[in-house]
Amino acid sequence: MTHPEGRHDDEHRRPESIRQNRYERRRAKIREEIERNRRGEYTVPTWVLTLVLVLVVAGWLALVFLS
Repeated sequence: MTHPEGRHDDEHRRPESIRQNRYERRRAKIREEIERNRRGEYTVPTWVLTLVLVLVVAGWLALVFLS
């Protein structure tokens, strides 16, 4: 099947074009994240919050049981 421009579907499936599309999407995603961060819309990842909570609780327990 041909497209109106005369291109075939196989031309869009070449590894070079797929790799380039992924690269462009990744760059756009990073650019959008930087823009959100500059506007103050950044968030702390959940795993970081969990790690901090575990460290605080472990420190408190160590203080209670080792003193």
